[in-house]
Amino acid sequence: MGKIKIQNKEEAVEKEIETKNPEVKETPATIKIPKKKITAGTLHIEATFNNTKANITDKNGNVLYFSSSGALGFRGAKKGTPFAASKVGETLGDKTLALGIKEVDVIIKGVGPGREPTVRGFMSRGFEITGIRDMTPIPHNGVKAKKPRRV
Repeated sequence: MGKIKIQNKEEAVEKEIETKNPEVKETPATIKIPKKKITAGTLHIEATFNNTKANITDKNGNVLYFSSSGALGFRGAKKGTPFAASKVGETLGDKTLALGIKEVDVIIKGVGPGREPTVRGFMSRGFEITGIRDMTPIPHNGVKAKKPRRV
């Protein structure tokens, strides 16, 4: 049992907080391991010309881990390179190994240079790719054109 003083504007209040061992301070782990093992998931990749983002979800669509080239420290024009995209795939693969996922479906959006390197980087960690779908949005006619300017 440890005591903590909490200062209020009006009065000082003491509260008792129960701890197992007051000398040991708990630190959060960098990678959380869920209680339930997941065997299959979906890898979503968004590859634009400026960045590459990827996340791994379970079959219900709940995001488990996320990574992007900007989050890895690449800045400016380097974020859109194939090398940065391969690092995104490798990093996401390392995080996903702890979950117990063996099979992955891949959904790719975008036309950037990081489409294939992300998948290759992810596969290098030993995952089996069951299918690859290209879900790049295609414009149908676009928006209405501006009316002509009257001078």
